[in-house]
Amino acid sequence: MQINKAIFPVAGLGTRFLPATKAQPKEMLPVVDKPLIQYAVEEAYAAGIREMIFVTGRHKRPIEDHFDMSFELEVGLEQAGKQELLEVVRSVKPDDMECIYVRQAQALGLGHAVLCGQRLVGNEPFAVLLADDLMVGPQGQPVLKQMVEQFREWRVSILAVQEVPAEHTRRYGIVAGAPVSDKLVDVQRIVEKPAPDVAPSRLGVAGRYILTPGVFHEIASQPRGVGGEIQLTDGIAGLLRREKVFAYRYEGKRYDCGSKEGFLQANVELALAHPELGPGFREYLQSLPI
Repeated sequence: MQINKAIFPVAGLGTRFLPATKAQPKEMLPVVDKPLIQYAVEEAYAAGIREMIFVTGRHKRPIEDHFDMSFELEVGLEQAGKQELLEVVRSVKPDDMECIYVRQAQALGLGHAVLCGQRLVGNEPFAVLLADDLMVGPQGQPVLKQMVEQFREWRVSILAVQEVPAEHTRRYGIVAGAPVSDKLVDVQRIVEKPAPDVAPSRLGVAGRYILTPGVFHEIASQPRGVGGEIQLTDGIAGLLRREKVFAYRYEGKRYDCGSKEGFLQANVELALAHPELGPGFREYLQSLPI
């Protein structure tokens, strides 16, 4: 079974990055030479997904513009003979990729954002990617692609998880359950942002999900949860009563680009890994009087 659609909740205000996000979406902040949202879309595309659903809010027009054709720019590059740059611009949105935009009129939480995509998803499994979490998998194995392969085998909802320090459980949805294999856990409990002393484990949900359509009913049935928002975690907890949900310990590294520290780490490490920029940048860092 193929996952054909992905939801990108991008309606947040990005207040932790003010004033940089006063007039531009946080998802358009660049890591080295690409905006955050492009990393997430490329990951979904590499996993075989071709229909990208962006749940947007006010002031998010730059995201639409980024994935739209820029006629003047393309003509200018073509006339100037800058073929390499022209290919870079055109690669942002491959011809077989469709981008659809739906408004989240009120910022009522991640669960509500996912619910906004229900009519576009219909009655089929789908992915959710949070652009704040920049995920780098091994060569040829992006994190969502790993998860799609697990879904094909098990046909159940899959949550990406990682071990988190006990003092960080308040930042994550935390899952607990029975091991299926060294990488899979049959989830029996999920709690949104628990205190360390009541957290059921240290397995925190990262920003990648593959969900069955049954989750929509569960999200819509939930009262508002932590922070007065409609939580995706609560919808998944409801789904557990009807369906199996697995947690997957992915291979790769996650950068929390919703924080300034994680954003800077991503820029430094991805710059060092860049085939053109890496050697010179490494030399520069080594020259600093640290």
